[in-house]
Amino acid sequence: MSTDGVRPAPTALPHAALAVQRYGAAGTTWLDAMWRADPLADAVVADSAGAGAAQAVRVMMTDGIGAVADPPETVQALLAQLTREPEWLDRDRLDRAADVLVRYTAQWGLVLGAASLLRGADNWIAAKPLLLTGRYGHQPAVRSIEVGSWLSQVVRRGGMALDAPGFQHTVRVRMIHAHVRRFIRRTVQDWDEPAWGVPIPQPYMAFTLAEFGHVSLAAMADLGVRLRDDELTDIYHLWRYVGHVIGVEEALNPTCEADQVRIEELYALTSPGPDAYSREFVRALTEDYLAPQLATMLPGPAAFRSTLAVRTMYGMTRVFLGDEASDALEVPDGRAKHVVRALRPALFAADQARLLLVGRERATRRGYAARDRELARLKAEQAMEHDLVDAVPGAVGATA
Repeated sequence: MSTDGVRPAPTALPHAALAVQRYGAAGTTWLDAMWRADPLADAVVADSAGAGAAQAVRVMMTDGIGAVADPPETVQALLAQLTREPEWLDRDRLDRAADVLVRYTAQWGLVLGAASLLRGADNWIAAKPLLLTGRYGHQPAVRSIEVGSWLSQVVRRGGMALDAPGFQHTVRVRMIHAHVRRFIRRTVQDWDEPAWGVPIPQPYMAFTLAEFGHVSLAAMADLGVRLRDDELTDIYHLWRYVGHVIGVEEALNPTCEADQVRIEELYALTSPGPDAYSREFVRALTEDYLAPQLATMLPGPAAFRSTLAVRTMYGMTRVFLGDEASDALEVPDGRAKHVVRALRPALFAADQARLLLVGRERATRRGYAARDRELARLKAEQAMEHDLVDAVPGAVGATA
């Protein structure tokens, strides 16, 4: 403990002093929060009632908040926070944001893998809890589809209403995080908290919002998607509410694009970088899942399509992440990134023509239908019968 009562930053995080110097109070908040997790959700999984408290939340997030009579006090405390709507919440904006994102189902689905998930991989401390649960670098397709299952419920009209599927799935993700923290604290002897901070701390929870917010939106812009300012602010409003439900503290919960960008910058500045497992995940996600999916949409013989798809996916990753981060993750370089950049004006023109010919409302309806079909196809392809990992018997966080 320092002399002023503020705990020093985890020792494995680089550039802590620079984070404070460059970002002031925001940098201090970021570093201090490395020692904080999610007290309400963590109290539920640590409840002396055993699995009963966590199971009560699981039942409520399946059958409805009123499905459990007289739940444990820890569950009541969590529900009090979840059901207390913030004064700033505008649910109409959540619906508008969902419509905009779904209108770009193809582009958003692509960048969630090639940009969002891979941006998070550039930090081995943030990734370590997933590694310790056995879900890092293995079955990248299943993990990606689980993320897609969650997002498909969040990003739909009414999805984040109390007791709606998006709200329920988000609370389930929050509880999965709490179970992972409990698993690490109880079973992992070598978790180095002075060096790494607590497992899944507040800053990394906040960064997840930026992954699915600004990181994906910036990557979509590289694919020719141009959104209006009001559409962007609605999308950031949606992720602010998701942050509230998933347990991000108000001080770290981003309210706008600038907040999300600052979170990305602090994440990158204080990241120790990727490790071998991070690079394994990038290769597995790209070559075993993303590229094969792209190959199905390309013309020509199978071998040609496979090679072209891998090169294209790596090229897009180079564009989305930049060369420095891509080099650290050992993403192969090549001419494909230049082709992706050169195609941006043509992709923008094609999208504008689509919206003009089809109309925004019809494009939105088509987007919802296409997303649901694609998710069903992917789950069938992987023989998946679950939505989130908490429904997989034996997995960390499973309560079913």
